[in-house]
This record gives sequence, structure tokens and C-alpha cells, in this order.
Amino acid sequence: MLRKAILTDLPALKAVRSSVVENILSDPTKITDDDCDWYVANPGVAVWEENGDVVGFSAADPRHGNIWALFVAPGFERKGIGSTLLAEACACLKSAGIGRAWLTTDPNTRAERFYRAAGWEHVGEKDNELLFERSL
Repeated sequence: MLRKAILTDLPALKAVRSSVVENILSDPTKITDDDCDWYVANPGVAVWEENGDVVGFSAADPRHGNIWALFVAPGFERKGIGSTLLAEACACLKSAGIGRAWLTTDPNTRAERFYRAAGWEHVGEKDNELLFERSL
């Protein structure tokens, strides 16, 4: 079930994020508790729940026009959860007046293939990650 994230979801969001070993966060100190609080308090974070457990989430940042995060826990991939969360993040950005969104991801990962298959265009690099854009 798709729903908006709430502050009490933060431990579950962090657990999902850290469970995705293919795209390891290179410097966890770059993401502060204040960052997480801001995202959850604003409209851009959606979660997917299965049997009461958060198994995926997306975070859109309408301030910068990007998708800040999209993660699905192992064992729940390839069930349409990521596509639903991506669509929700894009809808959030579009409703904020963003016409073209961007995101970054590590190269040679399932995430890269997922974004390419979803119509995102590789346009360069940013902070040693692949930079993708897509019109909304």
C-alpha cells in the first residue's frame, strides 16, 4: 500500500536504505537527522507498506527538482513497488511546478537499468554518480 511517510517511519526508512547493499551509501554522515526530518515533514516522501512493514520509499525534493532517494528492500524488487514509488515522486515534483526532474545513481547497478527502462536519460555525471534527467 502506498502512503505518505510520517516521522515515526524514519527507523524503517533507514532500515530499508541500509538493506540495499548494491548501492551502499559512501558517506552516511552526509545525511543528517535534520535532512530526514525535512523530507518526511514535506510532501515528497512516500512509503510502500506490506503487511504493516515499510518495504520501500521514495523521496522527492521540490526545492531542487530531484528525486533524492528511491529504495526497495531485498525480496520486494520486481513487483512494481519501485515503479509506483518513482511515479509518486515524479507526481510530487510535477505538482510543485517542476518540468524536468533529475536524479543520480551509481553506475552498473540495477538502479541504473531501472531508470533507463523508465525513460530517464543519462546526461552526465555528478559527484561520481550517473546523472539522469526526464521531462515530467
